[in-house]
Amino acid sequence: MPELPEVEVVRRGLDRWISGRTVAGAEVLHPRAVRRHTAGAEDFEARLLGARIAAPRRRGKYLWLPLGPGLALLAHLGMSGQLLVKRGGVPDEKHLRVRITFDDVAGGELRFVDQRTFGGLSLHPVGADGLPDVMAHIARDPLDPAFDEDAFHAALRRRVTTIKRALLDQSLISGVGNIYADEALWRGRLHYERPTATFTRARTADLVTHIREVMTAALAVGGTSFDSLYVNVNGQSGYFERSLDVYGREDEPCRRCGTPVRRRPWTNRSSYFCPRCQRPPR
Repeated sequence: MPELPEVEVVRRGLDRWISGRTVAGAEVLHPRAVRRHTAGAEDFEARLLGARIAAPRRRGKYLWLPLGPGLALLAHLGMSGQLLVKRGGVPDEKHLRVRITFDDVAGGELRFVDQRTFGGLSLHPVGADGLPDVMAHIARDPLDPAFDEDAFHAALRRRVTTIKRALLDQSLISGVGNIYADEALWRGRLHYERPTATFTRARTADLVTHIREVMTAALAVGGTSFDSLYVNVNGQSGYFERSLDVYGREDEPCRRCGTPVRRRPWTNRSSYFCPRCQRPPR
């Protein structure tokens, strides 16, 4: 699943191209793409018709389009979902799942393309805070100006867990996934199995700083793309994978000390780390 920088790149592109536009029509080409909209494809299409799209919003990895009083279009990108802005008449993508058209002279379409069909679009009521109801449990992300470092530190200390598990817990801190967790932990010289109960306030602040730094650097180059499945709204890939310090670099020298980077299986994923810079806890 794309992490915060990739989703923010998409959000910015959508903000530029579709904010303020009114939906002229919606077409669901594959029912699985709207499976989270429990009322079904026909209801999805009908409720979108005539909706005016406000500025796209994001929290962590989650992206939604406000559609007027009390309603939002939530996008789950999953492993391969893409939101693409296309001119009218451009041939359909092979894995096009949903098409949304607009009523203004600019024309064009918003397309949801998803090869693996793990993602989808759905309509949800929003609360007084503007969040879709299904996102009430999602914590603020570290790039959010309202992110509370003290509260995050206190939550870390309360949890009986390890630091990487905590970073991937979206109810504690949102937007951090496997790639950026490994990158931030490398920058902080922290092993992924370090218990959160051992974190001082200063160490937590240092880690949050590293998370912000690595995400900001990724944003500057359009995110991380390991294959053609992650692209921005214009179909362009990000380039941050060229700057990764540890993730995906098994057996390559650590950029800090030269020790070969190691990879270890970790909860159906992999963790990459430097065995010298990031010593395991005793």
